[in-house]
Amino acid sequence: MASQASTVDLRTRLQEWIPKIVLSPSIAAMLVFVYGFIALTVYLSFSNSKMLPSYDLIGLTNYAKLFRLSAWWTAVTNLAIFASLYIIICTVIGLVLAILLDQRIRGEGVLRPIYLYPMALSFIVTGTAWKWILDPGIGIEHTMHLWGFVNFRFDWIKNRDMAIYTVVIAAVWQTSGFVMAMFLAGLRGIDNEILKAAQIDGASNFALYRRIVIPLLRPAFLSSFVILAHLAVKSYDLIIALTGGGPGRATELPATFMYSYTFTRNSMGIGAASAVIMLMTIAAIMVPYLYAELKEKK
Repeated sequence: MASQASTVDLRTRLQEWIPKIVLSPSIAAMLVFVYGFIALTVYLSFSNSKMLPSYDLIGLTNYAKLFRLSAWWTAVTNLAIFASLYIIICTVIGLVLAILLDQRIRGEGVLRPIYLYPMALSFIVTGTAWKWILDPGIGIEHTMHLWGFVNFRFDWIKNRDMAIYTVVIAAVWQTSGFVMAMFLAGLRGIDNEILKAAQIDGASNFALYRRIVIPLLRPAFLSSFVILAHLAVKSYDLIIALTGGGPGRATELPATFMYSYTFTRNSMGIGAASAVIMLMTIAAIMVPYLYAELKEKK
């Protein structure tokens, strides 16, 4: 009996420790290559790093230099324009598509993957494809000229004042289907009895969505905002593939600014400072969201 009890005890301990042993390499790698490098970046932002890392601390000098650079404020302004339009348009299109698909229309099984397909592509592929589509020499403008519309102009990608909006177009095309999926999941989770009761009371479809459905989609709205804001702040590959940050600095964002100053302008300290600012921005978005989720669960 004692040997059987010890065998059971050993088996129980193995069942407890095997998941920890299996996960420990991944956890160690995450601690080193994610949080370790975050800590290193924060340290370098206070250092005198140029082309190579330096460990001589100089306080807040890099942050002072960063906030005096007009290129940084251009990147921040571009991010404000891009993020606001990107979030609003994706949310509106995603909600409208979700409401349409929620009507159990014929062909939903075909339409849903079509809307979701762009999200399966990398931002590099999306940026390259839209660069060709928007190029006046081979894209939409050239095609319209071949069709006889010789006065048609669509050269936004080469226009300093309009180039940032081409980034919005490409980003919305890729992400709105994903937002639609989140809203559709939220709509399918609403109790039909609530909606039937409101319809029996004489509520119109507009009032039904405005007073019941959309308020119940608050978690989906919050989740989509957090995800879209996070994607907007760290946008880099789409910009590089689509416009390269140009023309001039018309489409430069903090992510491209950080890469430029860190690896091509030999100002690693300033680049690290801009990366820390981006990290703080993402944290300011994520922390309240996580706090709200944890508080709701409790």
